Amino acid sequence: MNNLLLPINGINFASINAGIKNNADLDLSVVSLIEGSETAAVFTQNIFCAAPVLVAKNHLQKSPRALLINSGNANAGTGKEGIENTLKSCEILALELNIEGQQVLPFSTGVIGKQLDLSSFESAIPIASAQLSFDAIKDVAKGILTTDLTKKYYSKTFEYAGKTVTLSGIAKGSGMIRPDMATMLSFIFTDIGASQAALQNCLKIAVDQSFNRITVDGDTSTNDACTLSATNQSGVDLDECKEEFQNALNEVTKSLAQMIVKDGEGATKFVEIKVGGLSSNEDCLVVAYTVAHSPLVKTALFASDANWGRILAAVGRSKVDGISIENIDIFLNDLQIISSGEISKNYTEAGGSAEMQKSDITIRIDLGDAVTSESVWTTDLSYDYVKINAEYRS
Repeated sequence: MNNLLLPINGINFASINAGIKNNADLDLSVVSLIEGSETAAVFTQNIFCAAPVLVAKNHLQKSPRALLINSGNANAGTGKEGIENTLKSCEILALELNIEGQQVLPFSTGVIGKQLDLSSFESAIPIASAQLSFDAIKDVAKGILTTDLTKKYYSKTFEYAGKTVTLSGIAKGSGMIRPDMATMLSFIFTDIGASQAALQNCLKIAVDQSFNRITVDGDTSTNDACTLSATNQSGVDLDECKEEFQNALNEVTKSLAQMIVKDGEGATKFVEIKVGGLSSNEDCLVVAYTVAHSPLVKTALFASDANWGRILAAVGRSKVDGISIENIDIFLNDLQIISSGEISKNYTEAGGSAEMQKSDITIRIDLGDAVTSESVWTTDLSYDYVKINAEYRS
């Protein structure tokens, strides 16, 4: 992990315990953006998206000046009352910050189907607002967590025309992870100057190569969201350095995405499924996700069992055109298992088991000669995953 989480000029942060969770952890966070900031966002593709997602989508075009984030309660599946409570929570924060309610972007993560207790927001938001500070971004990185075992953050700087541009991102996510833009939230901040449209374009590119390439369990949350806020305090405009900024943003989002996978609930392995050779990248991605979502492949990974038949079977049911058994080559890291659809002459069970014992594994699947390739990052499926999710509401 990049161990230094850099603050961003023009943004103040606070996170406190509001009693939303059933413990003393930080669970309510406020982010205040300087006037003139711009924010872009992408949201979950789940059609039953949570109340805060619906509200945040509507507020995004109202020149957002603040983020309000709670953990411990997803405010999803809560109907009209959930929407009303979300709007009220935005109004409470807006009053404290002297902005409009529509300038607050709300985000929630936690248990689905439970109404927000507005009294927690009424008592805690004034306290959090009074504690806003330049360097409390590290507290917000902790306050957004639920079942996560570790904080997830990454900062990146680059120089342009003698000036420094800074990007800092935080994220949460451990289970119910397949963003499709897990339960996943990410908030990225930068001091560059940019229009919302330019930020939106950059964010889409970055998310497609990062958060939209990870899966822990194939479940797309009702609450996924990723924002990118720019304060225009660096003296550098995005139009001057599009390539440098995009590269930096890609690095931030990819690093955060991989941290989410590595912290997958009960995960013991970090696995890249790399598929190439089909007629389109989209087909390669379908195959990669089919393998990544196979419970039999994932449990074999947990057992360190080089059961290559499970990988081969998953490829065969991927429902894409152009797959021929004679063209399939499969590798575990650098060890070839399958050659032209048959077990490789150089493969040994001992060699396969040795590769599967490793904590970082790449399963490479070559399906033809086309110059296409896609990667998906995933985990194994352990006893602890079942235990954590079985006991989540208890």
